[in-house]
Amino acid sequence: MKSIEAYWATKNPVALLLLPLSWLFRLISWLRRAAYHLNLLSSHRLPVPVIVVGNITVGGTGKTPLVIWLAAHLQGLGHRPGIITRGYGGQSENWPLRVTPESSPEALGDEPVLIRRRTGCPVYAGPVRSAAAQMLLHENDCDIILSDDGMQHYALERDMEIAVIDGERRFGNGFCLPAGPLRETTKRLERVDLIVTNGAAGPGEFSMALIPGKLINLENPDLALSPGAFSDTRSHAVAGIGHPERFFSTLRQQGLDVETHAFPDHYRFQRRDIRFGDEYPVLMTEKDAVKCHSFARPNDWYLPVTADLGRDFVERFDHLLRDLQNG
Repeated sequence: MKSIEAYWATKNPVALLLLPLSWLFRLISWLRRAAYHLNLLSSHRLPVPVIVVGNITVGGTGKTPLVIWLAAHLQGLGHRPGIITRGYGGQSENWPLRVTPESSPEALGDEPVLIRRRTGCPVYAGPVRSAAAQMLLHENDCDIILSDDGMQHYALERDMEIAVIDGERRFGNGFCLPAGPLRETTKRLERVDLIVTNGAAGPGEFSMALIPGKLINLENPDLALSPGAFSDTRSHAVAGIGHPERFFSTLRQQGLDVETHAFPDHYRFQRRDIRFGDEYPVLMTEKDAVKCHSFARPNDWYLPVTADLGRDFVERFDHLLRDLQNG
């Protein structure tokens, strides 16, 4: 049976059958945006600049690595960034919440914990991003806020928008939900400040590459090996992210022979999900590793990736940042 993502890739009979619902979705989205534009719905303005990193499609595009890169870049410029995020998949009944390196990914979601560990910045999670941002500013001395996702969260005003596109899947069949993967039409990209493409960029876009590091052992994080150390054996590749095939392709490009196991995005892994009845290494993404540390074994490894942005993007981003500071 095909996944819904497979139907979103082409203009097939199933997608065409869903088009009336897609038109209804577009109408509701337009009315919602118009309500904020006309001040019929209120939005919150914060005392510091807000940079939203989001997308117009469902599924992973590479937003989180870009947020981590931006946090480090802003710190290098002397800023004190804080980060807010949805906490998707978190089971907590109370929001917003401060994220610590020891926070439970079951309670807060995998991405907030990963971002906190990688950046060292204050990170707050909650479905109401304005509330998360207000708590962040109340408890920390931050001078700029990064929002991981939230492009469609118009209740929070923003000073800069960065849209991230998956360079392989782009916009699928070009239809809005549920007939296609779009949260908003592609015209929405005309109003963002920067478009970053995870992969080969089109006109007016900036390319981002995700550079794999060494494989890190879940049980002993001080142990790191190059991917080449696994080239002489078969490995299990596990991914519960928005686009698992991207991770699998990365491993194959490193010369690894992998048996792949794809799971839904934000999947809540249990011990049995990464046990395959043999002694082959199990390789996973860093986001998935956050949820597997408590039951890791010596042959479980994760592959961190680091965003690489070109000089053109850096110059353009820094120019827009200066305009925010001077405006």
